[in-house]
Amino acid sequence: MTFLNKSRFHHPQLAPNALGLTRRDYEGAISTLCAGCGHDSISAAIIQACFELDLPPHRIAKLSGIGCSSKTPTYFLGAAHGFNSVHGRMPSVLTGANLANRDLVYLGVSGDGDSASIGLGQFAHSIRRGVNMTYIVENNGVYGLTKGQFSATSDKGSKAKKGTINTDEPIDMVAMALQLGATFVGRSFSGDKAQLVPLIKAALRHPGAAFIDCISPCVAFNNHEGSTKSFDFVRAHNEAVNRLDVILGRDHIEAEYEPGTAIEVTQHDGTVLRLRKLAEEHDPTDRVSAMNHLQERKAAGEIVTGLIFVDPEPEELHDHLGTIAGPLNALGDADLCPGAAALEKVNAALR
Repeated sequence: MTFLNKSRFHHPQLAPNALGLTRRDYEGAISTLCAGCGHDSISAAIIQACFELDLPPHRIAKLSGIGCSSKTPTYFLGAAHGFNSVHGRMPSVLTGANLANRDLVYLGVSGDGDSASIGLGQFAHSIRRGVNMTYIVENNGVYGLTKGQFSATSDKGSKAKKGTINTDEPIDMVAMALQLGATFVGRSFSGDKAQLVPLIKAALRHPGAAFIDCISPCVAFNNHEGSTKSFDFVRAHNEAVNRLDVILGRDHIEAEYEPGTAIEVTQHDGTVLRLRKLAEEHDPTDRVSAMNHLQERKAAGEIVTGLIFVDPEPEELHDHLGTIAGPLNALGDADLCPGAAALEKVNAALR
């Protein structure tokens, strides 16, 4: 698969968006992830969201770290700017790029290992600083590239494919994002495209730190009975962790259900995930209420999905720093070198 080029042929009547681009113009290379991986569904949702928003691909900057999830930017928005950083450091690279050129749309893609373990501090500071970005964590509760260890988001009591029980408390990244001051917080399921696409569209349009935790079951190592991050468990819970010699192709699991209702999703291994979609009467502008609701539903064994919180009057990092309105690469010599008098003024202020 890694050496195959995607066909340039497409249906001649593909519907274009307002830019005259078709959905194919927002795609990337052929995915080399396991067949049935929820990450591919998230990539498809990102493609659809950007297409429907009429975003010029070359005005988007996609950044990632290390892991299965961080490979996915290769599979969408092939014409966008891209940067694959080292493990856990994507938020810092994104922050620096955003400060240098605020005119781009920033999309950070990470995983539960990349953001909740080695990159936890990076994640926390980018959120609390209010970097104008869409930060998506493709959360499968397992280290897939290293063959199935528990991650920091693996639920306590969940079982690995070889039978090991996780005894550590999980990190809830949604609750953390709320506490750190994110101005847009959502959670979805890779199999619920009807919910995920508009959630991504809203996040991309949000002028502040937008965070989406997307449960994305790992079909190879975390999709068995006893796992709380499996397809079945997220449609009733979730689960997956193990080493396989042969990975069989699997169909994508999809889920559609009404706001305010719960659904049980049976996964490939027979386990069941239980999801609850936020009710329409939920007030997404009340941060404290959102935090309480998360804890209440968690105690009931349910995973809350949907738009959990949004600040109707958000501020972002450039507002806090008082930076200029344009990108730094558009500055002229007079702006970059204001002269000795300006330098003296700065030095005097620091004495």
